[in-house]
Amino acid sequence: MLSAVISKFLGAFFKIPLTNLLGGVGMGYFSCAYSIFMPVYALTVTGLTTSVAHITAKSISRGNYAEIKQIRRTALVLYSLFGIIGMLFIILSAVPLSRFSVGDTQAYGAVILIAPTVFFSCITAVERGIYEGMCNMYPTAVSQIIEGIVKVLSGLGMCRYAVKNPEIITHWFPNVTDIRAVGAMGGILGVTLSSAVSMIFLAVPVLFRRRKNSSVKSSKKDSRIIARELTAVALPTGISALISNMTSLIDMWTITACLSAAEYSISGISADEMPYFVYGSFSGIAVTVFNLVPSVTNMLGKGTLTCVTDAYEKKDGILLRNSTVQALSMAFVTALPCAAGLYVLSEEVLSFLFPVQTDETAICVVPLKLMMTGMVCLCLSYPLFSMLQAVGKPTAPLKIMLTGTAVKLICNLLLVSEKGINGAAVSTSVCYLFVLVLSLAVYLRTVKIKLCVKPFIKTAFSGLVCGLTAWLTAEYSRHLGMSDFGIIISSALTGGIAYISMLFALFVSWSVKGSVRKAE
Repeated sequence: MLSAVISKFLGAFFKIPLTNLLGGVGMGYFSCAYSIFMPVYALTVTGLTTSVAHITAKSISRGNYAEIKQIRRTALVLYSLFGIIGMLFIILSAVPLSRFSVGDTQAYGAVILIAPTVFFSCITAVERGIYEGMCNMYPTAVSQIIEGIVKVLSGLGMCRYAVKNPEIITHWFPNVTDIRAVGAMGGILGVTLSSAVSMIFLAVPVLFRRRKNSSVKSSKKDSRIIARELTAVALPTGISALISNMTSLIDMWTITACLSAAEYSISGISADEMPYFVYGSFSGIAVTVFNLVPSVTNMLGKGTLTCVTDAYEKKDGILLRNSTVQALSMAFVTALPCAAGLYVLSEEVLSFLFPVQTDETAICVVPLKLMMTGMVCLCLSYPLFSMLQAVGKPTAPLKIMLTGTAVKLICNLLLVSEKGINGAAVSTSVCYLFVLVLSLAVYLRTVKIKLCVKPFIKTAFSGLVCGLTAWLTAEYSRHLGMSDFGIIISSALTGGIAYISMLFALFVSWSVKGSVRKAE
């Protein structure tokens, strides 16, 4: 979780200056490349680490350490093939997909440059899965941080260099003429380089370790059996991730199309650039801030998976209920104050993070507020997805996300033309609220337990107190004429203190009452 927090902050530290460098239209090109890349990445890479970790852990539980070598070899061959296919698909379809996505081919260079990331990530996923299967999370954590650092340094550096020396890019990509598209290509190249460095960090030590352990006997298990086991776990997870990433593609297609059809206009922005400016601002600013917290609570799923699996296999209802409540409570406790703070301070936070892009942040203030409900729902949904896999429902997240994506598409088509970018924000919250309700219903029906709602009620009340305190402080600070940073710090401190104090008071009083009742 600490690694996820650091990685997300590094990601924000990359995206925020990049947005300031490229502007709304430039981020539209950058986001186009990412939106095309992410579904392919999700299908080919997501789930690989889990599948490798799963069968590695099974081999270790049987004491068959020699089999790990065979698992690694089979996984590397199988997933390298997946990575090469995904990379070639992105490269060969770069021109038509970029034209279909943003209306021209200016983004095709960025799409091509991000394609090798799929291959590098497949190799990285195998090595991370081997370590995680042996209950060693440190290589994954360290490689994530290294990848984030390299992304920041190389991505921003290459973006600036490309903008100052566009002829280097245009020599290889003559059809890219917009300087903002050239800058986006520099940023994307940094992303690709960071994934290559992460792969090297994990893969190179293995080469030396193999030589050292060359005396270990080979596994007698057939590679085809291992490949089938790997695919059986990875495929449903990958398809689920593909469906979840469809929401970004839906935004890319529907926002630009609906705004163009509705003749939506913004002062100072030409009619031709307006849809891409709005989409680039929304995806590069509002969605970037929105995704910070869910990526952290997503790590709770990995910690919960083992406990829930153990309790479910042993049919221990009490342990299963406690593990479930603890995971969901932790996600709720983490997400709620963040959502309250971003809702109250959305204008100051965006102005502080993106000081140069005043026009872009102005149109993202209200959408960010409207997405906070969806952010809390997504934070709770991630641990539920892991728990559904733990209780033998690996395809349930796929079906749920498919339904949620359909809801997102329908809401976008109905709301974006009428409400503009605010409609896309509302549809995001509706989508993830629907996903949370469905996930919780399926999980509770499967495990046949009843959740204790008191912790969630107490947390929700504490979050309300947190938001109200932060709002009062922010209003007073604005009245005093404080800077954006001063308003953020003062409101965060008072809101945070109020939140922790209320949580402590409510949960301690609950524990004391429980102890008294037991004593009586």
